[in-house]
Amino acid sequence: MRKKQPLFSLLTAAILASSSAVASDTATPKVTVSDWLAQSSSSDWRELDAENTLYLELPAGRVIIELASDFAPKHISNIKALVREGFYQNIPIVRVQDNYVVQWNEPDGATPKPLKQAKRSIAAEFTVKLPANFAFTALADFDGYAPKTGHVNGFAMAMDPSNNSGWLTHCYGAVGIGRDNEADSGSGTSMYVVTGHAPRHLDRNITLVGTVRQGMALLSTLPRGQGDMGFYTSADQYTYIKDITLATDLPPEKRTALQVLRTDTATFKGVVEAQRNRGGDWYLHPAGYIEVCNVRVPVRETQVK
Repeated sequence: MRKKQPLFSLLTAAILASSSAVASDTATPKVTVSDWLAQSSSSDWRELDAENTLYLELPAGRVIIELASDFAPKHISNIKALVREGFYQNIPIVRVQDNYVVQWNEPDGATPKPLKQAKRSIAAEFTVKLPANFAFTALADFDGYAPKTGHVNGFAMAMDPSNNSGWLTHCYGAVGIGRDNEADSGSGTSMYVVTGHAPRHLDRNITLVGTVRQGMALLSTLPRGQGDMGFYTSADQYTYIKDITLATDLPPEKRTALQVLRTDTATFKGVVEAQRNRGGDWYLHPAGYIEVCNVRVPVRETQVK
């Protein structure tokens, strides 16, 4: 009788076998994302940072957004000011464009809400200079939009080593800042979430501030706007945001406890490989390729502490 290999040995073999060649049915064991997650340790996961977690409260439930403070610190500081001033209370979702974005802001023609410390325009933060010790987990696969792509701290990103610049990518769930033609005209008073096929052509043209970690279905299933670019044509079609709050401003019992798989771990590399060369009984022809927006970064809900 053939001796059964331990799961971890199979997982390790999967990475080694696929690192030098495109997987085939005989080259790589049928290892799945679920296999990797089943053997993950507690140290492979990190808690969401309450200081950089937004709760977008809709009538249908909560959407949880994690902010990437390393990429757009000025915009994120302004968003926090808008949150604490109550700007987002009863702000409508004005645009739901099929296979593209959901957007919220003050409706055209409405009297602008008064602001206190928050601002209505912030200098663009399309890219950032990366520090020398930047913990970037790169993908080996070719990308048509950037010299390199990969992940940092659970966020999908791209970089250009020639000038040491980096930027977040317009993947499904990415959260961005609406702007007019002027590069510096965004501030967080208008925001959007990517709900369709990744519009990577927007990379480095709009400031991205984070990603949705939970609740995408509440946005992606909203009724489509029938106006140009998916804008609603009348106010009675709006979905109104009840409020947006910072997790750190809520007591623990009112927070949602989420953990994100750390992207600087061997487990994450295994998860990526399992998605690049999908195993299991169903796949007959694994792709042997993946691009940054097809990498699903696992998230799990835990008990509130």
